[in-house]
Amino acid sequence: MTSFSFTVAIDGPAAAGKGTISRAVASHFGLAHLDTGLLYRAVGRRLLAGEDAVAAAEALGPDDLEGDLRRPEIADAASRVAAIPEVRAALVAFQRRFARRDGGAVLDGRDIGTMICPDAEVKLYVTAAPEVRARRRQAEEGRDYEDVLADVLARDRRDSERATAPLRPAEDAVLLDTSELAIDAAVSRAIAAIESKWKGRE
Repeated sequence: MTSFSFTVAIDGPAAAGKGTISRAVASHFGLAHLDTGLLYRAVGRRLLAGEDAVAAAEALGPDDLEGDLRRPEIADAASRVAAIPEVRAALVAFQRRFARRDGGAVLDGRDIGTMICPDAEVKLYVTAAPEVRARRRQAEEGRDYEDVLADVLARDRRDSERATAPLRPAEDAVLLDTSELAIDAAVSRAIAAIESKWKGRE
């Protein structure tokens, strides 16, 4: 069987749907999937446990990606450690190796297409209005809408204004706004955006 690498980079803000879309795309094309946010959440969890963020990032292993990494306080810690250049540097090599693995890979995060894999065969930027994303997150967490919206806006501001790898679409990314799309429609559009490059990968 012919070996090949094929990278799909999917970026976007929190609760835009990129994780769901990434998993569906990976399943459709038979590609490995990495939610790169879990790397930062894992470091964030170790930070909350009292460890140094840089040391935690350098020592991160597969076991650190297990367990409950979705709690709000871990998400907040992840955003904070992601703004530390030394943490990002420690995790870049891991992500790049995963991206070029034999058989292809889908990576979702916030700087995959711009910093981690600028040469990815396909780049998608999945977004949605902050109010829509706050409603989605509220449905998941059951918290007060205004509090969730404030968190979403604060996270957007922190991610887009950080000095290292700010959140923004790659110049050649396909923009996918899911504000008014059902998930099936969003996945279909993502698959369509990848299809032509996938067929021409030989």
